[in-house]
Amino acid sequence: MIKEVIVVEGRDDTVAVKRAVDADTIETGGSAINARILQRIALAQERRGVIVLTDPDHAGERIRKIISAKVPGCKHAFIPEADATRKGDIGVENASPAAIRRALERVHTSYEGAESQIDMEDLMEAGLLVHPDAAARRMAMGNLLGIGYCNGKQFYKRLAIFQISREEFADALARIEDEGGRTT
Repeated sequence: MIKEVIVVEGRDDTVAVKRAVDADTIETGGSAINARILQRIALAQERRGVIVLTDPDHAGERIRKIISAKVPGCKHAFIPEADATRKGDIGVENASPAAIRRALERVHTSYEGAESQIDMEDLMEAGLLVHPDAAARRMAMGNLLGIGYCNGKQFYKRLAIFQISREEFADALARIEDEGGRTT
């Protein structure tokens, strides 16, 4: 059994998580997350710890930000969009048990106010900003680092929040390059 309580968006996500692992969940009810749910998440964080596992879409990211702002120190797990998409629908409920387990094996704890070991110049040199394939490269890097996909500014922020080291960054970049990720 996973010690932490996993926060998901809805009932179908709970079913998918329970197919993958033995864990307790809290459902946010989608993007309509309210004060009562946030209190339950805060209590779970205090007593057992929390892992936030939301859909890899805009609504899931919004929920993740709300929880992070109201309940500091949560862990975060990210499922790549490709692993959470079925017939054009994106969501945790579409992920295979193996994809959910992979995401939960790579949780990151957020540290607000942390300084990044990687700077904006590193992102530009890596083709993650101001590059014709920047979005695709950020998606690949986010998946390899287990921090999900986001725009350039948010990607930079996640590198700091999740304390991604220069070594982790360089290893992920090397994997992208080895797989032909650079299309200059």
